[in-house]
Amino acid sequence: MAGLRARQKADRNRRILEAAGDLFRQSGYDAARIEDIADRAQVSVGTFYNYYKNKGDLLLATVAMEVEEVLETGRSRLANPPGDVAAALTGLIRVYYDHSLNYLTKEMWRTAMSISIQHPETPFSRHYTELDARLSAQVSAMLRTLQLRGAVRADMDAAGMGEIVFNNLNQLFIHFVMDEEMTLADLNILIARQNAIVAGLIAGERSAESRPQGAEGAAE
Repeated sequence: MAGLRARQKADRNRRILEAAGDLFRQSGYDAARIEDIADRAQVSVGTFYNYYKNKGDLLLATVAMEVEEVLETGRSRLANPPGDVAAALTGLIRVYYDHSLNYLTKEMWRTAMSISIQHPETPFSRHYTELDARLSAQVSAMLRTLQLRGAVRADMDAAGMGEIVFNNLNQLFIHFVMDEEMTLADLNILIARQNAIVAGLIAGERSAESRPQGAEGAAE
């Protein structure tokens, strides 16, 4: 019975998140009403408030759902990344970028970022920050794997460099969501160019050996 209740609760939560995402995209975050979200999710307004205190918490929960899926997809790349450092980094980061608009619009991302900065003490804001830390750790893990294979310099601080790479990709993503005209293709080209610079600084001896012919242009 407890298992059934847990599944029902998870199903209601998923319906609320999906209904909210649909309405946020269709009407905009500000115009979407909690009553309409509850109606579309087929739950009462009272039930909605059992899950979320306000629309801001709901939006950050939608971001969390997005990032959890990104992290899961990213894990599949950690076990066997390409030997070329630039290709490995760009492939992982494209997983992050290409998934970013599955549930969220640029407006939704901007609003979520604003809420997390204005109200950092809430559980959903803290979870938002924790997910960023997990993404950063995933980049560091990729670099450690490459380091063990000799593709990255042995004297490099993989954890620190992973944080630097993540901070850069995160800043580029902020620029992307602020610019309505910028496309994901534009963003991916930009990060590939910058990753090539990073790779040139940290690559070990085996990275050059593993680079496929014509790889310089493959990132674009």
